[in-house]
Amino acid sequence: MPAEAKTAAETAAKDAPPAARAVPPASPPLTERQEARRRRILHASAQLASRGGFDAVQMREVAESSQVALGTLYRYFPSKVHLLVATMQDQLAHMHGTLRKKPPAGETAAERVAETLMRAFRALQREPHLADAMVRALTFADRSVSPEVDQVSRQTTAIILDAMGLDDPTPAQLSAVRVIEHTWHSALITWLSGRASIAQVKIDIETVCRLIDLTEVRETR
Repeated sequence: MPAEAKTAAETAAKDAPPAARAVPPASPPLTERQEARRRRILHASAQLASRGGFDAVQMREVAESSQVALGTLYRYFPSKVHLLVATMQDQLAHMHGTLRKKPPAGETAAERVAETLMRAFRALQREPHLADAMVRALTFADRSVSPEVDQVSRQTTAIILDAMGLDDPTPAQLSAVRVIEHTWHSALITWLSGRASIAQVKIDIETVCRLIDLTEVRETR
């Protein structure tokens, strides 16, 4: 692991009390009051990250900003990494709602998916500190964060399938979606690190989305 990543990962781990570092048991559905509290926490996390990135999200400050006790915050999110990955899922869910209000206009599924992912990318581009914090958390996530990471993956998949206009994708189509999802996340990382321009990201996204056309050809044979 690179020194910078290791340091950040260790910092995130230290941010949680010892009891909170274990994988939490499955919990029952949240009540309306608990869901409102969770939303306040996610909103505070996003605001802090928007101002100063990964390092600006300190659990004590999140608790104060969202008006919950620190112990309560840890019951919802055992560490900063858990919190920021959940914040990414929440941001993607919000984007999904926005995209549904104004669906992509491409003629083919590949064009619609490329347009959708670039719109989502530009939304993250407008909040670079927040995007960097969420992506760093996703990169540092270990097995204890698997439920939150899975939620991010499912949300991204839902966005892509909506753009394709599919409710019941074939195994080949789901495979293409996974590759597209991986490429989108990778493109986001390379852009955030300054190793790719927006123009290059657009080319990469459009290129990988052509896999959708290949699955359609396969299905018609």
